[in-house]
Amino acid sequence: MSRARARMIQHDLEARGIHDPRVLGAMRRLPREEFLPAGRRALPEEVYGDAALPIGRGQTLSQPYIVGAMTQALGLADEDRVLEVGTGTGYQTAVLASIAAEVWTVERDPVLAEEAHARLDRLGFANVRYLIGDGTKGWPEGAPYDAILVTAGGPSVPAALKSQLGPGGRLVVPVGSRSLQELIRISRQDDGREAEPEVLMECRFVPLVGAEGWSPTWSERLRA
Repeated sequence: MSRARARMIQHDLEARGIHDPRVLGAMRRLPREEFLPAGRRALPEEVYGDAALPIGRGQTLSQPYIVGAMTQALGLADEDRVLEVGTGTGYQTAVLASIAAEVWTVERDPVLAEEAHARLDRLGFANVRYLIGDGTKGWPEGAPYDAILVTAGGPSVPAALKSQLGPGGRLVVPVGSRSLQELIRISRQDDGREAEPEVLMECRFVPLVGAEGWSPTWSERLRA
């Protein structure tokens, strides 16, 4: 696996513009195979290929390039406190927690949330807090945050998340339709004013379901 991971770093991250040494270092150290669901086996070229992997329950483990690009776009500092919306398997959580001081992560699916919590505990991450709930509402008790990362695509930027972003903070979120989005970065200036949103790239994420996102489908209601 280590050879496949090194290839991922070189060809799928560095060659495509991921240059933040902290992001590269975190993804170089993390064993991505540990973030697959129990019983899910894959070859090294699949685990470390530049593609999203299905993890069940209608969710995916994001492709490495997207994980690297989103994390780099946050411009994290060692002392930052980060809110993550959509814990999933915990891989993106682990990348964030390898760089930032604290990660507050929210997941609406209780099965995924509990599995990710156990997985990250096993891997030794002690700077992560967990909440099962509607991520579109954020986590007000921990606000304000230095950075907010949303790992699902919504129809618009949730107002609750923008309100929880502190001065100098950065919010990265996919916005668009259920099937195709643009990755947006919103920055809050030190005086509290919001800068003009930046479009970073086109992307495809699972839908952001919640009060300030998409209404759940029938199958999504069954999984809740």
